[in-house]
Amino acid sequence: MTVASLPTGKILHRKHKNDLGLALGFLTPATIGLVIFFIYPLIRGIYLSFTKYNLFTDPQFVGLDNYSRMMKDPVFWNAIRVTIEYVVINIGIQTIVALVIAVLMQRLTESTFVRSVVLSPFLVSNVVVALVWLWILDTSFGITNAVITSLGGHAINFFSSELAIPTIAMINVWRHMGYTALLLFAGLQGIPGTLYEAGKIDGASERRMFFSITLPLLRPILGLVLIMSVIGSFQVFDTVSVTTGGGPVNASRVLQMYMYDLAFGRFQFGYACALSVALLLILMAVTFIQYRMTNAGSTDLD
Repeated sequence: MTVASLPTGKILHRKHKNDLGLALGFLTPATIGLVIFFIYPLIRGIYLSFTKYNLFTDPQFVGLDNYSRMMKDPVFWNAIRVTIEYVVINIGIQTIVALVIAVLMQRLTESTFVRSVVLSPFLVSNVVVALVWLWILDTSFGITNAVITSLGGHAINFFSSELAIPTIAMINVWRHMGYTALLLFAGLQGIPGTLYEAGKIDGASERRMFFSITLPLLRPILGLVLIMSVIGSFQVFDTVSVTTGGGPVNASRVLQMYMYDLAFGRFQFGYACALSVALLLILMAVTFIQYRMTNAGSTDLD
């Protein structure tokens, strides 16, 4: 019997079975990686947060002692404050600058070369970016202070207690704003050009079209970008580690830096895991609030 003579239902059934096997074949490696590198460490970390564990002995169950200690830990609350300060500065400036760049790329040029130039800082490692800016902003030998002093000003310690977090935030703004701009630019491509043409016919200015057309229709992708950026900002570590190491004193000791110091500096893995669970809960709450506030699951194009 040839394939052509088979009933249509049998052909579709065989095709469905073949597609299912192919799909499972592609999904299996990713699923194994997800379980090994994400789900198991998550469950293991939550369990260790209820234990006293220093890597050299077996975990000892202590109940909620780690969480009770966390509530009374002034360094933890300082780390939360410093992290929130970093997130607000980084996300606020990065989103505004990236949105301006995305709109300029849409309205003025769609050159692939321009997009690659805008994205280029994101392709550089965080550690390399931090090292380069550490040299550029060095108080004694940095080119920034050389320019300031040549103009008659005084050298600025960009990594002092007052300026450490704003400086680190601006370094990461420089690195990530191109990537964020390209995500927003992709969202702008989904806005029909006829809407802007109608706005021009009605005599709307560029400013009016931006606030009445661009921003409302960009809301879903903007909400997604904000959620991704906030999650990434709460997990900042490498830039802080390279530039200040959490200092001076605790001025730039973000939550990830404090967790790393507890786990690998003091071998207090149980308490460090409790802090990581607290960060997980904070991110879940922030993500939920952002999703509801931005209404990112719907679009005004419908």
